[in-house]
Amino acid sequence: MVSYSSIRAFGALLQRFSNGGAGVLIKNSSSFSPKSSWLSLYEDKLSVPVRTIQTFSPVCMGRRSSKIAGRKGAQDAKKAKLYSKIGKEVVSAVKRDGPNPASNTMLAAVIEKAKELDVPKEIVDRNIKRASEKGQEAYIEKFYEVYGFGGVSMIIEVLTDKINRSVAAVREVVKDCGGKMADPGSVMFKFRRARVVNVKATETDKDQLLTIALDTGAEDVIEPPVDEDDTEEDRSESYYKIVTSTENYSAILEKLREEGISFETDNGFEMLPMTYIEVDDEAMDLNKELMSQLLELDDVDAVYMDQK
Repeated sequence: MVSYSSIRAFGALLQRFSNGGAGVLIKNSSSFSPKSSWLSLYEDKLSVPVRTIQTFSPVCMGRRSSKIAGRKGAQDAKKAKLYSKIGKEVVSAVKRDGPNPASNTMLAAVIEKAKELDVPKEIVDRNIKRASEKGQEAYIEKFYEVYGFGGVSMIIEVLTDKINRSVAAVREVVKDCGGKMADPGSVMFKFRRARVVNVKATETDKDQLLTIALDTGAEDVIEPPVDEDDTEEDRSESYYKIVTSTENYSAILEKLREEGISFETDNGFEMLPMTYIEVDDEAMDLNKELMSQLLELDDVDAVYMDQK
């Protein structure tokens, strides 16, 4: 039921326009034009000067915006995950055979891998000490499989000292983000495990990388995915992937150093999709958010997906 005060206010507003007073029209640029509002009818009919205030709806991130936003802090986050993973592996090795690499071949191998991946020595030393602390358990490697959005599949790599804690945390994030946990084996067959060296596209060209790959016994060189909406900035942030075996990994790194080509190592391995899936902008943003939330979990070391 309309109140008397509301009727008076409405009448006063109409009278103000009838008398030639200046009005205020508030419009949303993304939803309608001035001609679509009832106030505009008075503007047209009475030639009343109307002061227009523009308002704007929140901007939704499209494919390119998502790419640019995703780069911010990505390298620091990747490095932090690498350090965390190496630290966990050090703890597990020490728990198994002691803190002396001379007698602990597993620890010696982890230390060698840390050097190969340019992990600071203090990270290794700190975790050797940490392994001796009371109550610290060894870490166990686990993989969880997830269905994302738009038909995309994901593999979550976990290295944890508390399996129940890690699986509960992963399940909670997946549920909250609208994804779905997959049964073991439902997603894994879509990926292959390999050692990978990532080389920025601006550092070299495919022919040079193919030559290096042939000389060092690499298995493949994967070109960066190309999108028709990519700008020069997008292409400058794309990477070639040199795929190789563990035995040839160090040789490839050494050859790249000799050629003066900058590169980024993997975290010990990567799960590479057998095929890639094209998705729309909405699915891309949802998958990006799900991946971001999963990577914030301490137990999660990496998330792999087959989204193009």
